[in-house]
Amino acid sequence: MKHHVLTPLVLLLGALLLFSCSKTMTPTTATTDWTPQSAQKWVKGGTWKKGLKLDVYPDVDAVEFAKQYHANQAIWDKAFAYMRENDLAALPNGSSKLDGDLLTLSVTEPTSKEFDKTQWESHRKYIDLQYIVRGKEKMGVQPLSNLTVTEPYNEAKDVAHYSGDGGKYYDADPSTIYLFFPQDGHRPSIKVEGYDVVKKVVFKIRVAGM
Repeated sequence: MKHHVLTPLVLLLGALLLFSCSKTMTPTTATTDWTPQSAQKWVKGGTWKKGLKLDVYPDVDAVEFAKQYHANQAIWDKAFAYMRENDLAALPNGSSKLDGDLLTLSVTEPTSKEFDKTQWESHRKYIDLQYIVRGKEKMGVQPLSNLTVTEPYNEAKDVAHYSGDGGKYYDADPSTIYLFFPQDGHRPSIKVEGYDVVKKVVFKIRVAGM
């Protein structure tokens, strides 16, 4: 009789133990786990760089970066590997697909624009990884909620344009990567005095789940 009474208890305890272990082993990279503190720690830890000797700008949306990276790590790693392994300054101008529609690269060397010739923009399908290879330009960023739509979203071009004051501006140079997610209104290509022509690469990284 004792054998028949104890067996269900043993099975129940075993099930509870397995459940406890599975909770313990749940990866901390799950999208629901990221907090501003844990995401900032991950960004500053630099494991995502895989040896890339560049920093991301200090006000990057760390939580979104952590979520997107871990949801689509192979594509992000490919972008960072390309930056490590290629002489970006020697790349010819033009566009190329590095991984189908998941990862594309644009290399440009345009004339910088005066502030009033630039405008705010955003994208839905792709994340912008913008990097100044040679020269310097100013870039602005602020939440879309602070901006007013001037050109509605164009799905074919994956872009919408806005007007608005405020925002935070950075002098972008070859030391820093700039990441702009769908919720980030950004204003690139603003002229910095003394830098008329700027060489720049922009990786378009597909938003996870799109």
